[in-house]
Amino acid sequence: MMSNATMYPVLRWVDLTHDGSTTELMAHFSDCHCSLTTFEALGDAGTFADMVCLHYDRPDSRGLNLALELKRARPALPITMFTVQHSEELAVWAMRARIWEYVVLPLDADELRRYRSCLAQLCQVRQQGRHQGIDHLPTLPDSIRLTADSHRHQRLAPALRHIEAQYRSNIEQKELAELCKMTPSRFSRLFKEAFGMSYQDYIQHKRMTFAQQRLANSQMPITSIGYAAGFRDPSYFARAFKQFTGCTPSEYRDACQPAARGAVLELEEASRLELLRPPLRSGLPRAG
Repeated sequence: MMSNATMYPVLRWVDLTHDGSTTELMAHFSDCHCSLTTFEALGDAGTFADMVCLHYDRPDSRGLNLALELKRARPALPITMFTVQHSEELAVWAMRARIWEYVVLPLDADELRRYRSCLAQLCQVRQQGRHQGIDHLPTLPDSIRLTADSHRHQRLAPALRHIEAQYRSNIEQKELAELCKMTPSRFSRLFKEAFGMSYQDYIQHKRMTFAQQRLANSQMPITSIGYAAGFRDPSYFARAFKQFTGCTPSEYRDACQPAARGAVLELEEASRLELLRPPLRSGLPRAG
């Protein structure tokens, strides 16, 4: 199922605020098909959305766990987390949870334009049936963006830009450290302090997200997806993917594309029956 019009993305909103202010935020997206919904409704595979928008003012464990449950139930459903309360730890949590976008409120004009651009790209892929997947390289949320009041993040800026552009290629710690004008050991320590993970895990996360998007939105061979994501060994890609998601790449694709899987099975069955059908005789039977 697709949304009704390419120009009007379908946004399903869940109000997780304490003051019920989601309708005010929805007003910023008057050119989209917006509706309030519940986690229970979103858990139904028949509920379509170009984007699920979770609106928090002060995220608590219950609200964040609900987001994780939804992600497990429908892993291919893109989720945006809008939040008023903001911290570096929350931003890292969102990245690890594979939240598609993390947006800090209130929205300014530049952030709104950036987010709309991301939405447009997503909808173009989902609605027009393009096979190259979602080349979505989101900029980092405010707690990870490089601001004047964060000296630690400022120093990592060159490395982060390089990772964003080249994460599907082989990236050595030494070259990242040189970009930041520091020793490899200091770079490694500073990166871990800033993001709660090593730079290798950060790159691995981005590669896995890329692979998930390809598996969910294309018929590209799984081996080719692994290579495109930056993995040189298909076997290692399969093992790492299962460790990351809890399922194999083929299982993930089947869960995300049940209709496509059904069509493949139908074709396989038709081919099998065709092979079993007795061959037609050539020519006409002779009259007795």
